[in-house]
Amino acid sequence: MKNANNCILINTKQELDKILQTKHKIFILFYASWCPFSQRFLPIFEKCAKDTAKQCYRMMIDEFPDLCEKYVVEVFPTVIFFEKGNVSKRLDGDQGIGLSEKQFRDLLSACDSRQ
Repeated sequence: MKNANNCILINTKQELDKILQTKHKIFILFYASWCPFSQRFLPIFEKCAKDTAKQCYRMMIDEFPDLCEKYVVEVFPTVIFFEKGNVSKRLDGDQGIGLSEKQFRDLLSACDSRQ
C-alpha cells in the first residue's frame, strides 16, 4: 500500500480484503486508468481525503474486473463507503460526466450523520 495525501493506494485484492476485515468505516474509490472521468476525479478525491479525518483508499480496478462484478461497479469513478466490511453507501459516477467534489463532500457528510 502506498499513501498519498492521506489517500492510501490499494494494489492487490489481498490488501483490499485485509483492509475490509480490519477497518470499520472507510471510503474506497474504484477507478480506471483509461477513464478520463476517473483521472479528473482522482485529485478531487485526494484533496478531500487530505481535508478529512476519514480513512480514504483508492484502487485502480484495471487488473481486477472481478471486483467490478463483486461490488457492482458499472461506471467509473465509483466511491463506496464500507462499514465493518459491508457496502453501506455508494456514489456512482454519472455516465459521460463522472463525479464532482460537491457530490463526494455530500457523501462524506451523509456518512458523518451515521456515526
